Amino acid sequence: MKTKFLLIGTCIILAFFVSCSSDEKTNDGTTKAISNDEIITNSKIDASIEDVTNIADDQFTAQQNINNKPDGTIKNYLPSCATITTVLTNNTWTKTVDFGVEGCTLENGNTVKGKMVISFSNDFSASTQTISYTFEGFYHNGKKLQGSKSIVRTKKATALQSEVHPVLTASIDLTITFDDGGVYSRKGTLIKETIAGYDTWYNWEDNVNVVTGSGTTTFPNGDTFSAEITTPLEFYASCRKPFALKGILSITKNGANAIVDYGNGDCNTLVNVTKDGVTTEIDLKK
Repeated sequence: MKTKFLLIGTCIILAFFVSCSSDEKTNDGTTKAISNDEIITNSKIDASIEDVTNIADDQFTAQQNINNKPDGTIKNYLPSCATITTVLTNNTWTKTVDFGVEGCTLENGNTVKGKMVISFSNDFSASTQTISYTFEGFYHNGKKLQGSKSIVRTKKATALQSEVHPVLTASIDLTITFDDGGVYSRKGTLIKETIAGYDTWYNWEDNVNVVTGSGTTTFPNGDTFSAEITTPLEFYASCRKPFALKGILSITKNGANAIVDYGNGDCNTLVNVTKDGVTTEIDLKK
């Protein structure tokens, strides 16, 4: 307790010279420290990208297996309120997924509205496929997504899974406008591997996905977050959560660093954030 009083006293004495706030300032006046609110905001953008990637891949898989339906029940990834229009033109499928103006709720609790337009080749025998998609008035949990994204989809063995499995390499270039008017941009590359459940395309609940990669997020004030997945992030569809349940993400901004540890697989939205050697638990829920 005496140490606490001494630190408070020191902060008061030096008030005119330095700030005892955790938001340390750089020479140009920008905030150096990475706040928990910024980490949560960054994670909301991550969740949007995770969902739209899943929607695009789901539509590719559904079309690929349209003549390979199982005897039992098909568990649809998309909610029944989504309307899907499918057109084949010059050997290219175009699928428009319309979630309506009122919106739909996905299985993980996130809400979407507007349209995603997804296209890919009709040649499903090709070893590599490119899935492209754009947005038309599309919102994810109230955030407007704009821009384009392409996914290169192949099947191969990797260091994460020796058995041949689906591997998606996603190029990201998106603008995200939050409901408070703040505009963010995200650029980067993610590699998503489905390491379990890929043989049962009709049951998305048994999927396990592992994600690696890096990217940058520019905030409305000009600050840029550089994020790198240092330990692969693991997603379990059965948990119905929009965030990873395992893995480690390293974030840097203006020379500051934060390590986000997603845990040991527990089905929750809690993460441990370490900054300057101090670890705190925060909740990423929307």
